[in-house]
Amino acid sequence: MKLKDKYIKQVIPAMKEKFGYKNDLAVPRIVKVVVNTGFNPVTKGEKIQEELANDLALITGQKSAPRQAKKAVAGFKTRKGMVIGLVATLRGQRMYDFLDRLVNIALPRSRDFRGLPEKNIDQAGNLNIGVKEQIIFPEIAAESARNIFGFEISIITTAKSRQEGVELFKLLGFPLKLSKQ
Repeated sequence: MKLKDKYIKQVIPAMKEKFGYKNDLAVPRIVKVVVNTGFNPVTKGEKIQEELANDLALITGQKSAPRQAKKAVAGFKTRKGMVIGLVATLRGQRMYDFLDRLVNIALPRSRDFRGLPEKNIDQAGNLNIGVKEQIIFPEIAAESARNIFGFEISIITTAKSRQEGVELFKLLGFPLKLSKQ
């Protein structure tokens, strides 16, 4: 079952029952997914930046936007305005397609995966996931990937509390590891 259909048919009724929402629109939902990566422009050349952008575009299904340094930092050899990262913000159908692939294909393929720690969910009910290798996604051929890079995935929800966020992600089928309380 697709993630969006699961949300409509199973998650909304379950959340209404548990938290006592009177309206379907009061139930927390996923608003957007932000995928970002950073790199050192001094050590990595223009060609490597293009490869990172292409891989990120394959993974997310849309072109990523470059992010510039806001100020110069001599220790990192960066100057104001240098491109130091890439970001892609996913909404709508593209977001649900990405999350489907993330939960059902990519996370189980990652090395030594035993579930996402519940502590990755913040007080606002948003989930942050760090991915060490982009090759866990089936769109990237491991043999042809010359540069392995990591990136962060932030899943933003309308949850009002951490408890609502945890319940939302559990009902959606995210592989959360139970924390010892």
